[in-house]
Amino acid sequence: MKLWFLTGSQGLYGEDTLRQVAGQSREIAGRLGEALPFEVEWLPVLTDAAAIRQVCLEANADDDCAGLIAWMHTFSPAKMWIAGLDALRKPLLHLHTQANVELPWSSIDMDFMNLNQAAHGDREFGHIQARLGVPRKTVAGHVGDPAVAARVAAWARAAAGRAELASLRLARFGDNMRDVAVTEGDKVEAQLRFGVSVNTYGVNDLVEAVDAASDADVGALVKEYEDLYRMAPELRADGGRHDSLRYAARIELGLRAFLEAGGFRAFTTNFEDLGGLRQLPGLAVQRLMADGYGFGGEGDWKTSVLLRTLKAMSAGLPGGTSFMEDYTYHLTPGEELILGAHMLEVCPSIAEGTPSCEIHPLGIGNREDPVRLVFDARPGPAVVVGLADMGDRFRLVANEIDVVVPPAPLPRLPVARAVWRPRPDLRTSAESWLTAGAPHHTVLSAAVGAEELTDLADMLGVELLVIDAETTSRRFARELRWNQAYYRLAQGF
Repeated sequence: MKLWFLTGSQGLYGEDTLRQVAGQSREIAGRLGEALPFEVEWLPVLTDAAAIRQVCLEANADDDCAGLIAWMHTFSPAKMWIAGLDALRKPLLHLHTQANVELPWSSIDMDFMNLNQAAHGDREFGHIQARLGVPRKTVAGHVGDPAVAARVAAWARAAAGRAELASLRLARFGDNMRDVAVTEGDKVEAQLRFGVSVNTYGVNDLVEAVDAASDADVGALVKEYEDLYRMAPELRADGGRHDSLRYAARIELGLRAFLEAGGFRAFTTNFEDLGGLRQLPGLAVQRLMADGYGFGGEGDWKTSVLLRTLKAMSAGLPGGTSFMEDYTYHLTPGEELILGAHMLEVCPSIAEGTPSCEIHPLGIGNREDPVRLVFDARPGPAVVVGLADMGDRFRLVANEIDVVVPPAPLPRLPVARAVWRPRPDLRTSAESWLTAGAPHHTVLSAAVGAEELTDLADMLGVELLVIDAETTSRRFARELRWNQAYYRLAQGF
């Protein structure tokens, strides 16, 4: 994935000045590339409308180009940019910077002033973007400032998420859980808005792939499990449940093969529709999530899409990102906490320490006891995000949280889990979440945060509501009403 670096100028200043513009913009692009998680490709300085429009059209057609970063080094008359910006369909970041940090007060002359005009050149560019209603992010400051680089990096990661969505294919094994509302949604609108293709496959199509896994491959994968995890005695080679571990490995091999063959990077399962599977996939799902796949339980394709998107955005970052569900509360006054978990499927990328590989009964699904990884989530700041279809639009809701060590051990809870303190507090968080109609399935990420999510929502034209330390129930309810009016009006008549 690449980001294209565009520099605006004009022919008025002469070739000598334009050569200096090119040299300095190359340097800025290079420094930015060193600070970002993605390659920054410098393009020749743009000085006329035809070249600008051509670059924008080429960006639209280039799948490797995730977005454009634009800087007006000198004054670039903005009418030159109208056709190009009007045609642009890729994310845009307006970088308001300059080559120098300090002004050379004792030697500054008109040659220096003519060369370093971003202070008003970018204002011209900002006007035309506002005049055309171009979605973009604006970042001001020198590229050597870590705060500037961090804000650009957040946008770049959001652009990576948008690019991932544009080509994402998701496989649903069976339908969603019966009679559940929030896991439903408009797949056609999702493909139109995001680009993701969501299709359903019979569970027994997966069973064929599971049954096709070779004994040798199963044995090698079981050895990998034994090397990576703390293995429950009954699952070891000499244990009474070792065959269950081998079948869990067979599920992983078959599921992985099915997804790779179809080019799928996200999937769902449903405990109500397991076909010929002997276990509900647990260990396999956890390990595939750790490898970057999106997942949603009970057929929840929207959460699976969101998880894969945040995985793509957080590539290379510490912290981890997982499928999650708010399960139950600790309501002691002043010590309120949320315990999040799922039946089996929590990603080990958020684990504190080495997970334990265990087998326990599962009261639903009417199948054999499933194998799973059990662990506590790593403490630290994080965010939980949900995606809901509100009928006339998609809505993202995010809550900033602090994952904490459980107040006491959980020896009888046979699933991976996270315990967190929501911001600003549990009551405000829960009231706001419920008022927004946000889902019970979420994505928990300790790798990306509110800024990346804001940039992603802006790129997609999707509503985002953030519950943070400053949120009050009254202000949140007002924001919902304002958004309702805004998004209805933005759709037109």
